[in-house]
Amino acid sequence: MNSRPRVKICCIKSPAEAALAIAAGASALGLVSAMPSGPGVISEASIASIAATVPPPIATFLLTSQHSPSAIIAQQRACRTNTLQLCDHLSPEVYPILRAALPGIALVQVVHVSGPESVEYAIAAAAHVDALLLDSGNLSLPVKQLGGTGRAHDWSLSRCIRDSISIPIFLAGGLRPDNVAEAIATVQPFGLDLCSGVRTNDNLDAAKLHAFFAAILSATV
Repeated sequence: MNSRPRVKICCIKSPAEAALAIAAGASALGLVSAMPSGPGVISEASIASIAATVPPPIATFLLTSQHSPSAIIAQQRACRTNTLQLCDHLSPEVYPILRAALPGIALVQVVHVSGPESVEYAIAAAAHVDALLLDSGNLSLPVKQLGGTGRAHDWSLSRCIRDSISIPIFLAGGLRPDNVAEAIATVQPFGLDLCSGVRTNDNLDAAKLHAFFAAILSATV
């Protein structure tokens, strides 16, 4: 039996979507602030209002593309989430500044898995954060892709990262009911993260949510 991973539903846009995701079984919600590209962006005021409706122990992730500690700290204080998802690569000196300014706020670094260099970056970043989120973005494009691509990456690299670090990992990128069993078996992640796979016409889809959670249940019994 595979361990049953926790599920983070990203790109939440309203209190109603938050409630729908939680009712389906989500352990965490992703709230997307300004990004260079990708879906799900909402205002910081909306993020704050949604986060205020989410009961413990559900985690609320603020997705940020900011690089400067002062900008990230200001965003978190405005949005009042309990977790920061750092979607771009940061300088190592940023993490202790965030820790000092935001005690009790979990830090999750996104790693855009593209090749062996991603494994090296993940190992280095893991020393500074509470978890990693392995996604399928592309930092080398003229307009960076920091997530929400709807495509899978090389899960063997993700498994290499998982085996090389001691903190939890979330697996993201193109997850669907028909591939989640393979994803769990290959990577054995702590958590799964998805956005487009459970949406229809940009709205959270209850039927797709339930199909995804049913597929997880089937894969882990």
